[in-house]
Amino acid sequence: MQDNTYRHPRAGWPGRLLAALANCTRFAAVRQAILSRLPFLPLHSDVRDVVYVSWLVDAQAAQQLLPAGVSLWQRDGKTPFTVLTYRHGHFGPALPGPKCRLLPSPLQSNWRLYLDHTPPGAPDVPCVYFLKNIMDSLPHALGTRLFSDILPTHLADGMTLDVSATQARCSIAPGAGSAPALDIQAAFAASQALDADWQPLFGNWRDAVAFLACQDAAIAPVPRNGKLVFGEIHLPVDLDQVQALATLHADCGLLAHLPPVSPPFAFLVPKVPFKALSERLL
Repeated sequence: MQDNTYRHPRAGWPGRLLAALANCTRFAAVRQAILSRLPFLPLHSDVRDVVYVSWLVDAQAAQQLLPAGVSLWQRDGKTPFTVLTYRHGHFGPALPGPKCRLLPSPLQSNWRLYLDHTPPGAPDVPCVYFLKNIMDSLPHALGTRLFSDILPTHLADGMTLDVSATQARCSIAPGAGSAPALDIQAAFAASQALDADWQPLFGNWRDAVAFLACQDAAIAPVPRNGKLVFGEIHLPVDLDQVQALATLHADCGLLAHLPPVSPPFAFLVPKVPFKALSERLL
């Protein structure tokens, strides 16, 4: 679960070549040495149809997945584990006017835990720990691997996200690759209520959504040098627009490692502008 080594979803020599490139530590070290001396190029996307699904898991088991010195947020021995899957809207560097429409709009899924506080050397802001990152676009998966440390992305063999007037569905098929599997089906719910497992931690539905969705930064491990990478984001979620979901089916490839101690808690963020503001090693 802690291993983010890239494996291509399809067998054959092209996949082996792409994996060798994606996992090349020498290229990553040279890239980091060069880009760390240059201003960070902010990235922008008009994200839409963000399906959040979270489980409360055993905090002790989750803490074992974090590096030494990184503290997990927990209450009563429980901590949230979240999978959010969404569609980008013209993801890439901020371009003027209609030029941004030339940028592609891939699907992406982030899998994360929540920190009690940021590690030393980082500003004290709400922060998550990235466990997995999956996309359906080879150029984006390879590009984030080669030019970023915060997103060691896995390429899905197949990935879907469908939001209708009544339901939301998302899935990840790993094929022979390193992407974890996912299959979520949820229906829109009439009430915004927390069940008995979630209420003691957050009190009410709105506060739970604010905690799970309104994060300002992320960290991830950098295995080649044993350090952490810290990235700041801008994600101004409008809580008044968030819609409650009731999960009908929720199958996640990491739940065998993080057995849930609660039913899943789900909601939809219809749209939100996203900006990646910075990235640096701690």
